[in-house]
Amino acid sequence: MNDFSAQSMSLVAFCAVASVTLLLCVMTGPDRDDLQEFYTGYGTLTPFRNGMAIAGDYISAATALGTCGLVAFFGYDGMLLALSTALSMMLLMLLLAEPLRNTGRFTMGDVLAGRTASRAVRITACVVTVLSLMPMMLVQLAGAGQLMSFILGFDSDALETGMVVGLGVLMISYAVIGGMKGTAFIQLLKIFVLLGSGVMVALVILARYGWDPGALFDAAAARSGIGDAFLRTGVEFAGHPFPKLDMISIHVSIVLGAAVLPHITMRMFTASDARQVRRAMSWAVSSVTLFSLVIVVVAFGAVAMVGRGVIAAADPQGNTTFLLGSRAALSADESYLAALLFTTVTTAVFLTLLSSVAGMILACANSLAHDVIAGRGTAGARREVTVARVAALAVGVVAVVLATLVQHRNLQPLVTLSISLGASAIAPALVYSLFWRRFTRRGVLWTLIGGSLAVLLLAPFTNLVSGYPNSALPEAHFNWFPFTTPGLVTIPVGFALGWLGTVTSGSRKVREQERRYEDLEPRLLAGVDSR
Repeated sequence: MNDFSAQSMSLVAFCAVASVTLLLCVMTGPDRDDLQEFYTGYGTLTPFRNGMAIAGDYISAATALGTCGLVAFFGYDGMLLALSTALSMMLLMLLLAEPLRNTGRFTMGDVLAGRTASRAVRITACVVTVLSLMPMMLVQLAGAGQLMSFILGFDSDALETGMVVGLGVLMISYAVIGGMKGTAFIQLLKIFVLLGSGVMVALVILARYGWDPGALFDAAAARSGIGDAFLRTGVEFAGHPFPKLDMISIHVSIVLGAAVLPHITMRMFTASDARQVRRAMSWAVSSVTLFSLVIVVVAFGAVAMVGRGVIAAADPQGNTTFLLGSRAALSADESYLAALLFTTVTTAVFLTLLSSVAGMILACANSLAHDVIAGRGTAGARREVTVARVAALAVGVVAVVLATLVQHRNLQPLVTLSISLGASAIAPALVYSLFWRRFTRRGVLWTLIGGSLAVLLLAPFTNLVSGYPNSALPEAHFNWFPFTTPGLVTIPVGFALGWLGTVTSGSRKVREQERRYEDLEPRLLAGVDSR
């Protein structure tokens, strides 16, 4: 493929996609200031469309591009991380999806405050929502400029910053104009393009190695620079004081934390009933699992055809692995079809950058408007929707400004921070609220606040931040907490604080919560009178 031709096609495709997606938001967004329409789209999405939208929100740029890089750098260890992301979605489907839909209305705060009717719980839930999603937004916005410069072939810090700002404006527009339904259609477009192009590239790679995954893995090991160790566990945590515990910690954090982040759980409320959310989650899990397998094939293909050293030189975080693997797989074919397929891949990456952050902005804005402003009981429906739109604008602007300040840095610790907050604060609070009849207001607050504080206190001192060559600050050495993620400590702390807060609430409050849970149980388990 001619690089100039591919870059020109990509630029035309990006402009077309930006125009089409904005038009989609205008056409499918709320016609008027109606709460149900803005927050859930009236539940009009079919299970297939809703499931694809859930998968689109879940497969963010950090998941698609960052995980692909981890597989390329760490081989078998990275492959396990990719599969853990799929396992997290399966856990959401089996354990939380239906109860969330049955007990919630618009936000995570609805679920957590459903039994306590506490404004403090709603405000805390909003703070944790913003706290858990802002780091993920920064990672994807900050990486957008670098990825666009790689795709389009320019090398200028000013242009990269301009790309971050431009993409940020588009993302904010999607959330403000489209609401839940508008962003859902963008996620649909994104997942179709991403899955379709990814599967095609994976098939091309497998065909080059005689449809033999073993031959692909052997070729990747040969060009990994570490030989057969690439195909064994231990590469990612080599040199760490407790490698096995470190591996357990990161996998448990991903499984418990990735799928409970608020921009994922808010999609449960768009299903019209429990049966619909079940079917939607089946489509979502299938799509995420398929894409996890695609990531593994493309990443191993990139190492086999390009070499791990070249991937690291192009981007030390490995975010360009998916593009490098796709380009290498298609480079042998000089046809127009190969150029078109590579353009489709770059368009899928562009869509992934746009859509993921839009969903996170919407989740933060919805929580600010519904849990904080409307929680006072003085906001009408029209004012609440207006507040949600203003909040989306404010959150988006803050995210864009912060992203321009942290460009060209290793932001992997921020991804881990978001997932750790999900596993240590959000997951315990949701599990207790939905399944423990004695859980009290104090238990909710202690879980959310204590779990979050534990993560914020320990995360800066992990191996991912300092002490190792692949750390964010490799020259510094303040990693006195000897693990890559704080989850091994903070997840038990989150659950323990929820239990402790409940048992110290007093027998009267516990009995009151047991009575409320009995009233709620038919709705929670069977969806009776849930809407």
